[in-house]
Amino acid sequence: MAFLDEIVITAKAGKGGDGVVRWRREKFIPTGGPNGGDGGRGGDVFICAVRSLRVLDQYRAKREYAAEDGEAGSSRSLTGAGGKDLTIDFPIGSTVSNRTTGQSWELIKEGQTIQILRGGAGGFGNEHFKSSTNQSPQEATKGKAGEEAELHIEVSLISDVGLIGFPNAGKSSLLNALTNATAKIGDYPFTTIDPNLGDLHGYIIADIPGLIEGASEGKGLGHAFLRHIAKTRVLVHLISLEQAQPTNAYDTIRAELSRYGKGLDEKEEIILLTKSDMVSPEVAAQVAKKFEKIGKRVFTITLFDDASVKTFRDELVQFLQKESAEAVIQ
Repeated sequence: MAFLDEIVITAKAGKGGDGVVRWRREKFIPTGGPNGGDGGRGGDVFICAVRSLRVLDQYRAKREYAAEDGEAGSSRSLTGAGGKDLTIDFPIGSTVSNRTTGQSWELIKEGQTIQILRGGAGGFGNEHFKSSTNQSPQEATKGKAGEEAELHIEVSLISDVGLIGFPNAGKSSLLNALTNATAKIGDYPFTTIDPNLGDLHGYIIADIPGLIEGASEGKGLGHAFLRHIAKTRVLVHLISLEQAQPTNAYDTIRAELSRYGKGLDEKEEIILLTKSDMVSPEVAAQVAKKFEKIGKRVFTITLFDDASVKTFRDELVQFLQKESAEAVIQ
C-alpha cells in the first residue's frame, strides 16, 4: 500500500446537552420551585502529533469524526455530563488546515496537542430562569451546536536521522541494513532521487539524495537535497574511505550546508566512515582521528560486516533515546 501523505477528513465537536424543565417535589414542601439542571458541554476536538509513518492509513475508509455530545440536565439542579473530547492523531510534520476558516496548525514535536474545535455550550434548565417575578419558569434552552470543519492534512515528514554524503557513499545500503527499508542500490551517482524512509525502533531515518559541490546554488539536486534535511534532528554524514581525500569530501558538503544557511551547519552530526574494507585499518584509524580532533563522534563501518553494522545501530538508538529524554526534560 502506497504511503499516504495527504488526506481530507471532516471533524465535529460535540453538541451541548439541553437544559430541562423540572420541579422540586418533596414531602412537606408543597410549593417546591424549579430545579431543572443545565445541559453538559459538548466535547472538544484536538489534534496530536505521533511518531508513525502510517497513521493516516486509518483514515482511508472512515473520513468523518465527532466528539461526544453533552448530556441533558436532570432534576435536583444536576448539570448533565460533558461530552468526551476527541483526539485525532497525525504524523509529526503534518500541517492541518481548517478549510472552513482558513486557519492552520503545524505539528512539529511528538506529543504536541492542539485544540482546534470547541464543543457547544449546554442549554439552561428552568432553575436558571427563576427570579423574584418569575417563581415558576417554564422555559429551558437547547444546547449549542459544536464547531465543525473540513480538515486538509498534508504531511512533510520530519525525520529523526538524515543520511547525507556524496553519491555512492553508501546511504541507501546503510538504510537497508539498519531498517526494513528496500531502497534501490546502484553503483552510479544519484541512485536516490527522492528520500527513502526507514523505521528504526520508532525513529525515522531518511536517505537524503546525494549532494555535489554547488548544491546551495541549485546545481545537481540543489535545494531539493538541502530542503529535505531542514527539519532533521541529527545528521549522519557518510564519507567513503575509497576516496583519496576523505576530509576534502567532508569539507565540501559542510561548505554547502553553511552557504545554504537556515541552521543546517549547526545540526548535531555523526561521522560514519564507510567502505572501510577498501583501506587498511591503520588508514581508517588515521582518518577517524582527524574527525575526532574537531569534536565529532566517529564510527567506522563496512556494510559487509554485520558486527560493525550492529554496533553502529545500537549506538545510534542509544543516542536518539538519550536526546529524546533530554528534550522531554527541557
